[in-house]
Amino acid sequence: MIRKAVLPVAGFGTRCLPASKAIPKEMITIVDRPVIQYVVEEAIAAGIRDIVFVTSSNKGAIENHFDTHAELEASLEAKGKHDLLASLRAMVPDDVNIISVRQGEPLGLGHAILCARPIIGDDEPFAVLLPDVLVDNSDTSRSDLQGMLEAYGQHATAQLMVEEVNWELVEKYGIVAPAGEVPAPSCSADLLGMVEKPARDQAPSNLAVIGRYALPAAIFPILAKTPPGAGGEIQLTDAIETLREQQGVQAYRMRGTTYDCGQPLGYLEATLAYARRHPDLGDDFKALLARYHQGG
Repeated sequence: MIRKAVLPVAGFGTRCLPASKAIPKEMITIVDRPVIQYVVEEAIAAGIRDIVFVTSSNKGAIENHFDTHAELEASLEAKGKHDLLASLRAMVPDDVNIISVRQGEPLGLGHAILCARPIIGDDEPFAVLLPDVLVDNSDTSRSDLQGMLEAYGQHATAQLMVEEVNWELVEKYGIVAPAGEVPAPSCSADLLGMVEKPARDQAPSNLAVIGRYALPAAIFPILAKTPPGAGGEIQLTDAIETLREQQGVQAYRMRGTTYDCGQPLGYLEATLAYARRHPDLGDDFKALLARYHQGG
């Protein structure tokens, strides 16, 4: 079973400016916690025990968020705020390791993942979770990430998590080309390739890659030899295509709902979804929404 995950968090977050000018976009809050915390919780719940942040010089707030804050904890203890203290201490279980490595230059997603090679090693598979996307599995019996990792274990083949999107929106995504029938939810299918942002009439399917991957360590030497592609950056997509040619790649079709928190509207939609079912704030939030709706 995959126990290691890479979270690339070094980007500037330009789609979220000006909110992301002074703080990492991953630290923008959804209800009562930053978006990155939801992604880390998703990884931990799926069995991940080593989480590698690939950061840059302006992302120290992410590392601080998951570090121990002795003075704050002592203050909460002294004030008898035991529930808050427990929630802070539960963020990173004792058997989970948070590790950070730097991406010195913004040379692309493929390069960011390559920066984690000294930590992950060349002997075992790993997951990649892009923190721009929240995967909401509140209405499913298990998480899509857990299902994808199990599919990797079953097939011993790289997995790309995909979501069915409206055909009118395919030009906004990387779209996969299944080798045969489109996989059923929670199932995998072999791929013939991927097409980046195809026109509606040229899209091989309406299954979009959404930022969750299960990859073999063989991706590292491929990335090391992958020349710069679009934008002069080392593209993960190019390396995955080489991997597909060498040993095959599959698409794992998810069941849950995604929220694109790489742009402001996605944050707002995620806030609505997560706030409505929050155990403490949900009822009051729904009443607040009703009041604004009545006000037109």
